Amino acid sequence: MQCLSLLSCLCMHCFAAESTPQDAINRGDSIKRIPVILDTDIGDDIDDTWALAMLLRRPEVEVKLIVTAREDTVAKARLVAKMLTRLDRTDIPIGIGIKQSDNLVNQAKWLGDFDFKEYSGKVIQDGVQALIDCVMKQDAPITICAIGPQTNLAEAVSREPAIAAHARIVAMAGSVFMGYNGNSSRMAEVNIMLDIPAARKVLAAPWEIIYAPLDVCGDIVLHEAQYTKVMESSLPAAKVVVENYDLWSNRDKFPDKGTSTLYDTSAAYLVFDESCCRIETHNITIDDAGYTIPSAEGHPVRCALGWKDREAFEQMLVDTFAAPGTPAPVETFRTAKPAISIQEKP
Repeated sequence: MQCLSLLSCLCMHCFAAESTPQDAINRGDSIKRIPVILDTDIGDDIDDTWALAMLLRRPEVEVKLIVTAREDTVAKARLVAKMLTRLDRTDIPIGIGIKQSDNLVNQAKWLGDFDFKEYSGKVIQDGVQALIDCVMKQDAPITICAIGPQTNLAEAVSREPAIAAHARIVAMAGSVFMGYNGNSSRMAEVNIMLDIPAARKVLAAPWEIIYAPLDVCGDIVLHEAQYTKVMESSLPAAKVVVENYDLWSNRDKFPDKGTSTLYDTSAAYLVFDESCCRIETHNITIDDAGYTIPSAEGHPVRCALGWKDREAFEQMLVDTFAAPGTPAPVETFRTAKPAISIQEKP
């Protein structure tokens, strides 16, 4: 199969473009960045922190809004606000998603007593409405990167069904054929399982959906040599993720010089490129246990089911945090391997 970027692969959809962000970088052109809303349950697993910082660093992406999901969404919004303050990105508004509890976030030590009063940017109390408004005011369709349970998205499409015609979803969600840690059996993936009705509602809406399921992201880790480059980087984004990781409540379960599983970085990557992944289209249903099952009765989802060039993805991820200046395009890191022919399924 030819190595195609995400935008060129979507030429049959309304997201078609004459060239990709990578092509523009290679030519030295100015890049027309991809507008993105991030819906995140940051503050639980640490991978959301990596994904957020990654999106902020990528030259192909323009983050328009960040909405917090699951449990104490107010504390999570404070966490986002502190990150954006540290990264000098207070131009990005923060929406507080549907609150479900007052449970302590797992990055509470890093968050400390940071208050919204210290944030110079905009904080919107109704994050769901902020998401709707952000989608509807765009001149062109927008990408919603969903890296948590899809509670906010389900409520948004219920309030305003028209958003499905103006957005596409790129979600870390599901387990199509493989499970956690490279397990060869399908499993109930957490983002789906924690709000099955919401995931079904989002799946049934008429927008394009791309899943980064456990098949592609269930074993993404940076090992010692890779993580050391990030840990030693002087870039603010690297410092923020390393500080958060070191103070994360589950830090002691992982290697001193290595990461936990960085699931959400796969969805962040698919926002702007997919050439490193093996993509297949399957009709997906979600059963009562939260399993995402290919079925003739399901809804079409473009699923990243494996890697064509994992080395290139990992190099891109490391350099996003460790290389000074503007990160290089993914094209730079692709290895000289024969293309793998993949049959797209209807």
